[in-house]
Amino acid sequence: MAAVAFEENEILFGADGTEGIVAVEPAGDRFMRLFIRNAGKLTFRDDVFRPFLLLEDVSLLDGFKKPVEAHTLTSKNEFRFLVLFETWNDCKKAVNYLRSRTGKTPSAPEAPYLFLSDPVHQYLLFSGKTLFKKLSFKDLHRLALDIETATSPGYTFSNPLREEDRILSIALLDNRGRQEVLFGSDLTEKEMLQVLSEYIREIDPDVLEGHNLFNFDLNYIVTRARMHGIQLRWGRDGSQPYLRRSRFTVAERIIDYTRMDIYGRHILDTMFLLQYYDVTARELNSYGLKQAAQHFGLATADRVYLEASEMAWHFEHEPELFKQYNLDDVRETLALSELLAHPFFLQTRIFPYSYQNVLIRGNATKINSLFLREYIRQRTSIPRPKSGAPFAGGYTDVFHTGILKPVVSCDVTSLYPSILLTYKLQPSGDSLGIFLPLLDDLRSFRLAAKERAHRSREAHDREYHEALQQTFKVLINSFYGYLGTRMHHFADPEVAGEVTRRGRKIIRQMISWLRQHGAEPIEIDTDGIYFLPPEDITSREEAAALVQRLSDDLPTGIEVELAGIYRAMFSYKKKNYALLTEQGEIIIKGSALRSRGMERYLREFLMGMIRLLLEEKGEDILTLLQDFQQRIAKHELPIEWLAKTETLRETPESYKQKVLARKRNPAAAYELALAARRDYRAGDQISYYVTGTAKKIRMYDNCKLVADYDPDNPDENIAYYQEKLRELARKFADFIPTGVLQ
Repeated sequence: MAAVAFEENEILFGADGTEGIVAVEPAGDRFMRLFIRNAGKLTFRDDVFRPFLLLEDVSLLDGFKKPVEAHTLTSKNEFRFLVLFETWNDCKKAVNYLRSRTGKTPSAPEAPYLFLSDPVHQYLLFSGKTLFKKLSFKDLHRLALDIETATSPGYTFSNPLREEDRILSIALLDNRGRQEVLFGSDLTEKEMLQVLSEYIREIDPDVLEGHNLFNFDLNYIVTRARMHGIQLRWGRDGSQPYLRRSRFTVAERIIDYTRMDIYGRHILDTMFLLQYYDVTARELNSYGLKQAAQHFGLATADRVYLEASEMAWHFEHEPELFKQYNLDDVRETLALSELLAHPFFLQTRIFPYSYQNVLIRGNATKINSLFLREYIRQRTSIPRPKSGAPFAGGYTDVFHTGILKPVVSCDVTSLYPSILLTYKLQPSGDSLGIFLPLLDDLRSFRLAAKERAHRSREAHDREYHEALQQTFKVLINSFYGYLGTRMHHFADPEVAGEVTRRGRKIIRQMISWLRQHGAEPIEIDTDGIYFLPPEDITSREEAAALVQRLSDDLPTGIEVELAGIYRAMFSYKKKNYALLTEQGEIIIKGSALRSRGMERYLREFLMGMIRLLLEEKGEDILTLLQDFQQRIAKHELPIEWLAKTETLRETPESYKQKVLARKRNPAAAYELALAARRDYRAGDQISYYVTGTAKKIRMYDNCKLVADYDPDNPDENIAYYQEKLRELARKFADFIPTGVLQ
């Protein structure tokens, strides 16, 4: 295969080839400071920054007093003028002028001007530069941080606003092997925070990493620093971190967090990486660090585990073990980042965003930035986002439920991108015609990267090309989603609707073909089919040959590949099923079969029941049910398995006033916070269990804090918990052998 020069594609990687940039930050009002790493040495230089606006009509700025430089753009799209300013402040004044003159804010869909509010994003867009060119992931200087904190007596979780809940230790470990534990018996909390700031400035990392770093560690550190009157000068210019509330979306989940920005550095939260990973994998029972490390095989045999309820005792009596526990957390953080962050590192080479922002920007937004960058470079006008009528989505259906075996699955390779390329469908506003060539290049690059990953003998090369092909895969599959949006400039809902129409037609053609050849479809999910193979198909090779014949009979450019063979499938309902692999592992898809909102005892029972169904041992479900019920009756389940944990989203007093005003219903967690006569605050977590003796109770009148549970005098509501277990089992009654649940 001929060599493919991935990074020579200027549309994809930007036209400016400056190497080694690890961070870009404003330097005054007219410059951007570029931090550059070369052969391990960090330097910086300042580059001229020309902020810009895009306008439908340059006359909109008539009367604006500051000097501007206007360029007329080619083609007939709506934003036909590029206006450059001498300073960022002038640009913002122009935005205020336009807002006042037009009555439209920059975010208004009908605004006759386009303003990008992030100066670093503007600079990277206009200059064609991207971060990390010619750097490997290991070239980044990464520092992992983790804190352990005290929890006041009577509370379940630590809160930085309580003076007694001090930081007990801070573990630090970088990817060059340097480690440190700042310990609360050697230093006061104020001294620990001062040393931490000195440490960060001294080793000068490019990236600060941690698990649940934004919503716990960093927020905790900043709160305690304020309490002590300490300035955390962590920036490369000596500035303090900047905090604000923010949010981003991962699939259907909205993630709220306290964002921190540090001048010249990036922050990476490995919990975010887990959430992205689980969008497609759907195999994580928890986003906790320790559970994730065990899941991915990153936990060492001598890893220290300490119970949260016993942390204070270990701090006082086993300080060395406590330190080791803290260090193990940062070791696993670095390992998790090395496993999951590489694709985002590579995306930072492509998109005009910082490493920290690449992680939280949606794929459609990132793709839009590629088009904006190239159109600005070629001085070509940019379309206004198109509105359009809603269109039908992909074809999903379920034909059979229950236990089915054996099962084969096949997928159309990049169904929607293949349709776009095969039928040459592209957005109407793409006057430069770069949409399809870019998509085609990405597909070629991905195939080449996969081949190189397969042929690479060196682990570093193999990991690089595997991460690269995964990055290209994500981008390829996002092109269709981009078309269907209503907020991006080159989107085209009409074209997106045509893509899904053709996709549904192809899937129906596949279903018909499979039935004609003796197979029976079970579940359809947009671009793939699970089916029962014909009786004469008894091996993987024969299944692969069947799928290949199916592929050969589809339109040119549409290819189908064997995705998997399974011993059994539990088809529950549309988009909710479980698979038993040939190796005996269980894969679960769908929230009806996997809900993190369930108490743990329900999740454990459900997993056990699904395995029994898949292994055709449905008659044993009664035994499983009775076992769980007996363990509940005998108080043998840990109270944590029965408990719920909730975060107080408002103060207990605010909640109380709303209940009195009948603006909300009573809730157990808040009632417990009020009754505890402790200083519970917004952000505190409360773990509680249900008490009483009746199956049906008002939970807020029958609950207690887990911290108040007395194992010598157990009072959990046996009838309530047993009934919830039976209710869960009854949901699956149609799939359990007759008589088992009677």
